Amino acid sequence: MGKRGGRHGCAANAGATRWFLRLLPPLLILCGGCYEYVTPAGFSGAPLFSAAPLVAAPFFSLRSTLLAGLGSIVTILLVHFRYTQRVGTDTITEMATVTTVCLIACFINRLVRRGNEQLDSARRIAQAAQFAVLPEPADRIGGLAIAARYEAAQAGAFIGGDLYAVQDTPYGVRIVVGDVRGKGMGAVSAVAVVIGAFREAAEQEGSLEAVALRLERALAREGTRRDGIDDFEGFTTAVLAEIPHGTGTVRVLNRGHPEPILLLGDGTVRMIHPEEAALPLGMAELGAWPDRATEAEFPPAATLLLYTDGLSEARDEQGVFYDPAARLSGRIFPGPEELLAALAAEVRGHTGGGATDDMALLALRRPSLSAEPPDNN
Repeated sequence: MGKRGGRHGCAANAGATRWFLRLLPPLLILCGGCYEYVTPAGFSGAPLFSAAPLVAAPFFSLRSTLLAGLGSIVTILLVHFRYTQRVGTDTITEMATVTTVCLIACFINRLVRRGNEQLDSARRIAQAAQFAVLPEPADRIGGLAIAARYEAAQAGAFIGGDLYAVQDTPYGVRIVVGDVRGKGMGAVSAVAVVIGAFREAAEQEGSLEAVALRLERALAREGTRRDGIDDFEGFTTAVLAEIPHGTGTVRVLNRGHPEPILLLGDGTVRMIHPEEAALPLGMAELGAWPDRATEAEFPPAATLLLYTDGLSEARDEQGVFYDPAARLSGRIFPGPEELLAALAAEVRGHTGGGATDDMALLALRRPSLSAEPPDNN
């Protein structure tokens, strides 16, 4: 409840800031009018009047900016009629100053609006590219309930190097979750290569070991085509998993990636440790050895959680890492979507909203015995 309250507190602060910004231009005009009204002739509130359209320019529409300038000029005229029924030189000078500043504010408003439109367009393109490369998996694949979540470290960002894919194949449901070195379009290119190679290999290869080899070759080809490791993201940590149809097991092959977590129906948490440590994909030039998958029980009502290091390496203000296994121990969630939502919220609370790395989460739940359909395979 404390973490939820913290998020609500941030939302409340943001709302208060927006209201303050909305009220600031009329408050400046009011303060300028009061200042000129209570002071003798010759004292000018022009700085306050000029500030009103300048404050409105970057935050509000052109119409609001013009209204702030017009309100300032009208207030100047009204206050000056306190001293005389005619418009003197001082009044004309003050009005000219505010008018000039208002015109500059309108120009600033147009520049800001144009920049915001270009930024929105770039974000839409980035989002489309991300969704094209990394589509959301179906809610149910091969009898398993599926949930996926991508949390970008930078607010409003969509492109990153984390990846996931789930595919139903003749050999069972196969999964890949990985993290490409680097950011931006180079990382997205590597993500596209890995996911494309995985989808093809998952259908054709009879073992996870063979799928991993295909991914290795695909990254090597792309690195050669792009003239080496510096021009293309050089390596990818990844974990491959396979859940054969009609069995209560899962096979996991880990290539230098955070270890998957198995959450049993009673709240017990188990880490799926690799039998042998292995280098990430794309580093075959440093050594070669046969891959070896680890097999673990995957009973009914259990959930398999795969994630990137944006989860396990999230730090609080004291530099303490978020430990997903310890945090999840003893807890039971209604479904995989609720599990991922809870993890994302807790990481935001743990880091204070200051995460430094993207985070990809993927959860797969086997139905309980009462909900599991009969096996037709």
